[in-house]
Amino acid sequence: MAGAGGVALAVAAMRGGAVGSLPCALLDAAQVRAQVAEVRAAADGPLNLNFFCHELDEAPDDAAWRSALAPFYAREGVAPPAGAAGLRRPFDEALCEAVEALRPEIVSFHFGLPAPALRARVKAVAKVFGNATTVDEARFLERQGCDAVIAQGSEAGGHVGWFLEGHRPVGTLALVRRVVRAVDIPVIAAGGIIDGAGVAAALMLGASGAQLGTAYLATPESLASAMHRALLCSEAETLFTNVLSGREARGFRNRLIDALGPISPVAPAFPHAATALASLRAAAEADGRADYSPLWAGQAASLARAMPAEALTRLLGEEMLATLGR
Repeated sequence: MAGAGGVALAVAAMRGGAVGSLPCALLDAAQVRAQVAEVRAAADGPLNLNFFCHELDEAPDDAAWRSALAPFYAREGVAPPAGAAGLRRPFDEALCEAVEALRPEIVSFHFGLPAPALRARVKAVAKVFGNATTVDEARFLERQGCDAVIAQGSEAGGHVGWFLEGHRPVGTLALVRRVVRAVDIPVIAAGGIIDGAGVAAALMLGASGAQLGTAYLATPESLASAMHRALLCSEAETLFTNVLSGREARGFRNRLIDALGPISPVAPAFPHAATALASLRAAAEADGRADYSPLWAGQAASLARAMPAEALTRLLGEEMLATLGR
């Protein structure tokens, strides 16, 4: 939930009885340390730090992409961004050192795993969870020593965490059941789970827990913009797109997606597509528009509830227990 989650949301979820999670994909090591300190000072309980492990091409050829964006630069009256400011970087030495010092209970990785040496250092101080979108990925994560696997179904909002064979969408129900039968480590269900009944369903399929993101976007502790929140409880469509970041992610439509189509063959690999959009996004957002902004959300977004995150967390537990008849 990079860009949508943060200290306040993690603290509220922990106070409600859930595992708190800090999205660290947009943070440097100093920011990670500062946010963890804030969380630890405000709440007790287990904390997860989430990092991206994408392969980063430092100098991609994005000429075709910038050419495709030329009419939008002209429309907004802005110049194409220079350089790669704010580029999302993968887990590295500095972040590993921060993890070793902070000793969170859980460290989860998206888009695969870091190099073996870094992974071993993390595993020495925390449980390591990996994200899988297929059975093969789940088996790979188990072989690499992960303590649990997050089975991310195609209903999930945000970036698809594939890392072995490309984007091969599988629904959460089918994926969770298959992964549970394929591995001997705990499985955490993710994707399209919006209420306690969904959590109960995941447990009945053999999952050890459930991971919810979209359910928390409508809470006041979320960092989601007003433009984003306006779509959450509507019947607006979500779809996979690569034009906002360079990699498949599920979210709401906007002007750019409608103009270029949800999938563009000229969008450079993640995260470089977003770099070329920076000036467009800034101009539109200053005008109250999300024409070039990511509005990530899962397929159950219309069922999101605008209530405080701590209360939502407790309600999710009550709903789960009622569904299970406990």
